[in-house]
Amino acid sequence: MEEASWLTTIISNPFAKGLALGGIFCIIIFIRGFLRRRELSAEVSRLRNHLHTKLEIDSGENERRKNEIEKLKQERDNLRITVQSLNQKPGRKEIRQYYIYQTALDMMFEKAPGFAPAWQITLKEAERVFDDSEKGVVPLLKRLMPTNTTKQVEQYEKLSRVSLEESLAK
Repeated sequence: MEEASWLTTIISNPFAKGLALGGIFCIIIFIRGFLRRRELSAEVSRLRNHLHTKLEIDSGENERRKNEIEKLKQERDNLRITVQSLNQKPGRKEIRQYYIYQTALDMMFEKAPGFAPAWQITLKEAERVFDDSEKGVVPLLKRLMPTNTTKQVEQYEKLSRVSLEESLAK
């Protein structure tokens, strides 16, 4: 009974009751803190994994975009070179000039009513001059001896001018 009385004396002491109650309160707070710490640690791990996954996805997307931009730049440069080479091909300037003249003629037919008959007469005269310049020995030699098209155009223009001057001199 002595032991029971010793225990009852400690339990009945208000300091011991406060100490026990404070200890229980501390243990509850410690357990809640431990559980909260575990919960927050799991949340941090989940957020880290989420961030890591997002960065991997963004990195892959950025890499894909860089590759696409490089591919598009290369394609743009290739197209620019192709356009330049097509514009420098023989005959392109002449075709472009032809379209410009054709557009100008269409505008003139609409704007100037007396232009059409004068144009038809001038056109037939020019065709006759060019037909005359294509007949003879020099055009035959040109057809037999192929040269590059730029030189052919220059020679043809030179012969056309000579023939035009001859026909105008007559």
